[in-house]
Amino acid sequence: MHMWTIWLFLLAAGSLMADDKSALLQKMDTQAAHFGEVSRKIWEFAEVGYKENKSAELLKSELRSAGFRLAENVAGIPTAFTATWGQGKPVIGIMGEYDALPGLSQEDIPERKPRVNGGPGHGCGHNLLGAASLFAAITIKDWMADKRIPGTIRFYGTPAEEGGGGKLYMIRAGAFQDVDTVLSWHPSDQNGASLKSSLAIISAKFRFYGKPAHAAAAPDAGRSALDGLMIMANAVEFLREHVPDSTRMHYVITNGGSAPNIVPDYSELFLYARHPSMPMLDGIWERINKCAQAGALASETRMEMELIDSAYNTLPNDALAALVDKNMRLVGGVAYTREEQAFAETIRKTLSDRTRQIGSQEKTEAPSEGTGSASTDAGDVSWTVPMAALGAATFVPGVPAHTWQASACAGMSIGRKGMVVAAKSLVLTAVDLYTDPQQVEVAKASFEKRRAGYEYRSRIPADQKPPLTYRDNK
Repeated sequence: MHMWTIWLFLLAAGSLMADDKSALLQKMDTQAAHFGEVSRKIWEFAEVGYKENKSAELLKSELRSAGFRLAENVAGIPTAFTATWGQGKPVIGIMGEYDALPGLSQEDIPERKPRVNGGPGHGCGHNLLGAASLFAAITIKDWMADKRIPGTIRFYGTPAEEGGGGKLYMIRAGAFQDVDTVLSWHPSDQNGASLKSSLAIISAKFRFYGKPAHAAAAPDAGRSALDGLMIMANAVEFLREHVPDSTRMHYVITNGGSAPNIVPDYSELFLYARHPSMPMLDGIWERINKCAQAGALASETRMEMELIDSAYNTLPNDALAALVDKNMRLVGGVAYTREEQAFAETIRKTLSDRTRQIGSQEKTEAPSEGTGSASTDAGDVSWTVPMAALGAATFVPGVPAHTWQASACAGMSIGRKGMVVAAKSLVLTAVDLYTDPQQVEVAKASFEKRRAGYEYRSRIPADQKPPLTYRDNK
């Protein structure tokens, strides 16, 4: 074929693709309200990790109605599932999360007012995350069916991202074994494709068992489980001086005893440790374990550790980040209504950091290297298969995740507008991957280059079952 003919062919194909994308975006605008309602229902359910029964059932019902084939109870987790449509290659996955956080219940108003005192809330916007990914998966399926596009689209319902490690067990069960690329996103206060990594994390519950006694009449007869815990915690505080600067260690005491006049025979500490490198974190974790052993030794108590989560740092993918960035710029941002502007201005008054201007949610930030301050079990997926990542402005600029302010945004129209930006960006990226197989190969090449021969190995023991009750305090 003559070069001029090839050029005309490619130009025509590109024009047809642009028309296809434009039509898809217009169609999504007409359907956005329905998926916004799905996100609102999940926001109202506000179920914590491994207990997202209503949320998972709602998502499954939507997917089943759309013609997807469901696999439930994946990896022995009642709220983990996959939904598949189509057949053959490429197989593209879209991940959805739907777990809430303890203690962040909040009305969708810009002042602190829990819906349920002490109850959970969507302070990380996972109600939006699950609904946007659902919206994207169904839109892609409809497009593939209409255009007779070969390949497979799969929705991953992944529970307990907030410290429960649901994806780790789904990986171990082989749920991602046949996937070519995975598309992921996360609520944020800005729009942009991500080239950043995250912090690797290991978390565990440390339980101390002692001997009860009357704290005044016979204290010498007791052995305090709380003493063991406090000695461990004090040792961890001393350890902070002797770990790399990028290390993060934080904990809560989930059980400190039953009454001050009883020497506690049981106590529990829930601890997270993080570092940009999993191999480096392994060494830090060994030292934390020694702190726990020292607490038991010094207090003459017994210590048991239950490993809860161990997620890798995220492995960026250059090719997929470039593809997502291109499509996010095509989708564009959002503009606030007068009511949303008033909400944003009011909620900003509750923030200590007000440097980011309201209105910057309309922009798309260029992908940049670096390491974020959070952790996610999506990191393990990124070391298993090429994974795209993006953030969409579902929160008012400056609002940090894991706050009541984020819960408020996640339940109202600002959150839902950002959710639609995410869904559209996922859809357009999937269109590129399905219509240009070379993009999939380039993504795989980027994956291999970043991985540099490193073999992923989960730190979760092969015989360990998912910690389905990790949100319970024993």
